[in-house]
Amino acid sequence: MITTNNVDELIGADVRGSDDAKIGTVGQVYLDSDSGSPSWVTIRTGLFGTSESFAPLSEATFDDRVVRLPYSKDFVKDAPRIDDDGALSEQDEDGLYRYYGSGSAAGTTGTAGTTAGVDATAGADMAAGTDTTVGTERGTGHDTSGPNTDDAMTRSEERLHVGTDRVETGRARLRKHVVTEQQSVTVPVSHEEVTLEREPITEANIGDATRGGDLTEEEHEVVLTGERVVTDKETVPVERVRLGKETVTENQQVSDEVRHEEIEMVGDEDVRRDGRDTV
Repeated sequence: MITTNNVDELIGADVRGSDDAKIGTVGQVYLDSDSGSPSWVTIRTGLFGTSESFAPLSEATFDDRVVRLPYSKDFVKDAPRIDDDGALSEQDEDGLYRYYGSGSAAGTTGTAGTTAGVDATAGADMAAGTDTTVGTERGTGHDTSGPNTDDAMTRSEERLHVGTDRVETGRARLRKHVVTEQQSVTVPVSHEEVTLEREPITEANIGDATRGGDLTEEEHEVVLTGERVVTDKETVPVERVRLGKETVTENQQVSDEVRHEEIEMVGDEDVRRDGRDTV
């Protein structure tokens, strides 16, 4: 049961219908003028909570910050639109009880003011589909804007509002690994080779030639050298690589269904002044 102890907790609580669909969040709480207990709440519905609907708390439950109503989401959203200006007038409360099919109720107080009781037959007439039109010169109607409207009917339509939301679309990372490849380099390499040189005996070298014995045995040795290829490797930095991001804007086509109301005139042909019978 919802009591005065729940008033502060009700503000901002989620509201769900009989089909467990979320209807909206509680905007204001209206108290019964006699008992002081919560009697009505306004529910913020529509895109960004721009619209509010009234709903009774007589058969509602409140648990875990969720208000559950015995009505469907569409039924609550189609309730009569009443300004949440701090009090419910007798006419306003009459229309709400007619819509929700309830019996009589005590006066209801919002942030200020009280309202008188409502006839118990109002809800029964509404539930049974009884015509409650007041006998005036022009017939009154029943519209979502109120229980007894004037002689004009309101035509409404849905407007499509499109926005964007930033979500993660993917990830990229840098990873490096070692690749081994064969490299060939041409290097000039030199070495010494032995050559045999002969020179004739002349007056210039005869002394060296006859310095030893007449017939002797001896050896002369020449050391040969050559270059050998030596390789060495070193690691050097060659470039810096980093990941960056850039924003690319593209146009996307968004399609959705929007509803609108059409008003047509129903009556005998002779009462139509022209052929325009649909708005």
